[in-house]
Amino acid sequence: MKKANNQPSYLDYNASAPLRPAVAEAVKKTLLLVGNPSSVHTYGRIARAQIEDARDLVADTIGADPARLVFTSGGTEANNLAITGTDRKIHLVSDIEHDSVLAASPKALRIPVDQAGIVNLPVLDAMLTRQNLPALVSVMLANNETGVIQPVARIASVAHSHNALVHCDAVQALGKLPVDMAALGVDLITVSAHKIGGPKGIGALAIHPRTEIGAQLVGGGQESRRRAGTENVSGAVGFAETCLEINKNRDEIDRILYLRNRLEEQLISEVPDIEIHGRGSPRLVNTSCVRLVGMPAETQIIALDLAGVAVSAGAACSSGKVASSHVLRAMGIEPIAADESIRVSLGWATTEKEIEHATNAWL
Repeated sequence: MKKANNQPSYLDYNASAPLRPAVAEAVKKTLLLVGNPSSVHTYGRIARAQIEDARDLVADTIGADPARLVFTSGGTEANNLAITGTDRKIHLVSDIEHDSVLAASPKALRIPVDQAGIVNLPVLDAMLTRQNLPALVSVMLANNETGVIQPVARIASVAHSHNALVHCDAVQALGKLPVDMAALGVDLITVSAHKIGGPKGIGALAIHPRTEIGAQLVGGGQESRRRAGTENVSGAVGFAETCLEINKNRDEIDRILYLRNRLEEQLISEVPDIEIHGRGSPRLVNTSCVRLVGMPAETQIIALDLAGVAVSAGAACSSGKVASSHVLRAMGIEPIAADESIRVSLGWATTEKEIEHATNAWL
């Protein structure tokens, strides 16, 4: 790997994306507002209107009912609310879920994935058949490490045939592929703002009309009594502005796919034995999980960071540690191969110069 130059390249969008300028302006204006959204006076009503307008826009973006969209502090809280808030005592979660799902239900039955990173539908069907009570199934729409996209609509069909509820963590998918709650057929769906250029600290859980959720944070009647606490007005407005941005910049997807493919093609041309996990599966346009044979992930990350290139290994919620990936292990990838794999993720502000810089620094 080559030494540092003065050009930084941020390629860790699946951890968090740079804030979009229009979103920053919207948040800045909202931060100056006075008033609690629960107050009945003029200031409170203005703040309440900001929250409800934002709720409408976010819900519309994902095909959800605004009256049943709960703003949260982020994807982790939304996942926890989905998993622990229903009355279902039996949980089935895929082996490749984010830690916020796995930790919310440590005794959950694990749904295996195949070597391509796709949930095994016949096994899921058999697992549900063996249950004595209706269950909750949780499967993400797209994986945060490999970018592999799950057949969620088919998963929901199998689950509903057993009277199970279905939760989908769509945090990584939003803004990178169409996310429509009705088309997916799910009962609960999690989204977040900061992976797509929105503010940190704001997410949402959308709930289907046939599904009920009990509040896990209590002590107030906010969010239709589903989540107590004064609402994050500036965060909600920022989330809504982010949705406006992704809706009017849909050509971003094609541009990002071009850059991701260019990165992978350059790496493969220079290092023939390089491995890209999940490459044969449907993937997010922005994500590449790459193994450089013989080079530990931690060594790669440090060397690239010194060269001004920001990438990661695994999820960013691991307290800054470079740990072995449970996702890659679930796909049957040998530990040594998993420990030599890093994640590169692009986004709305990624440039061709950054791709060129990254590949030159890497090889």
